Amino acid sequence: MKHSRDTILTLSVFFSFVLLLYFVGYWLIFRTEQATPLMLSVGLATVLTCIVRKKKLASLGWEWGQWKYIWMGCLIPLAIIFVAHLIIWTMGFGGFYNVEFLATQKESYNLIQWTDFKILAFHIILTASVSAVVSIPSILGEELGWRGLLVPELSKLMSFPMVALVSGLIWAVWHWPLVINGLYGNSVTPLYYQLFFLTLSVVSSGIIMAYLRLKSKSLWPPVMYHMSWNIFTQKVFTPITVSNPKSPWYIDEFGAVMAIMVFCVALYFLKKGMTEFDSN
Repeated sequence: MKHSRDTILTLSVFFSFVLLLYFVGYWLIFRTEQATPLMLSVGLATVLTCIVRKKKLASLGWEWGQWKYIWMGCLIPLAIIFVAHLIIWTMGFGGFYNVEFLATQKESYNLIQWTDFKILAFHIILTASVSAVVSIPSILGEELGWRGLLVPELSKLMSFPMVALVSGLIWAVWHWPLVINGLYGNSVTPLYYQLFFLTLSVVSSGIIMAYLRLKSKSLWPPVMYHMSWNIFTQKVFTPITVSNPKSPWYIDEFGAVMAIMVFCVALYFLKKGMTEFDSN
């Protein structure tokens, strides 16, 4: 009973700090024109929770863990995004490839003489390395909270399906004000449509990331997953897709195809987690 009370108190302190700092991070978005302060606010809430609750920062899962799970964190989202875009391009929901985007990249990289294929390959390599490393601090800020603290604490109270679903839903709701206020999303599809598919996508990813966190006992596989998802969606596959009037309904994080794809993969990890964690 004391164990449960301690966990509930820790979660209450964490959510209090997250809510308080959310308003600060949200305000800073307008000052910096970046989402980084809001993402880092979750990490700060986590550190403050550890201080108040006298909880060791080492308990957040800083160990690197097995490379198997690091690679899973990197490659699972890439595979989901790649297959989703094969469907998008094949079904005509968007086209491959965006010549104007590659022309812009040629000018940006000062590689005007390169072919489209070479500049695309170079952009992918650069994005998957330099851009990925640059994005890690802000992503780590979020993941310290959601997978570093929240998932392990919830696992003391709930079965794996509940841990995965609750943590994923909290993470999704955390995004809602940004979508509702037009800071995140598109201007074509209805708000309810964007919220539904973003929530489906985020909760489904949360299931996979909760599995990786508990299985590896490390924070880093979820960090790699989050980084890979953001980088390849926002900087590679969405930009190289040629949009048409149907595209906003199907592509990106607010469309149907990627959300349904990650949902299907999440069902596998939900069942896998039930077998591996709840049967012990």
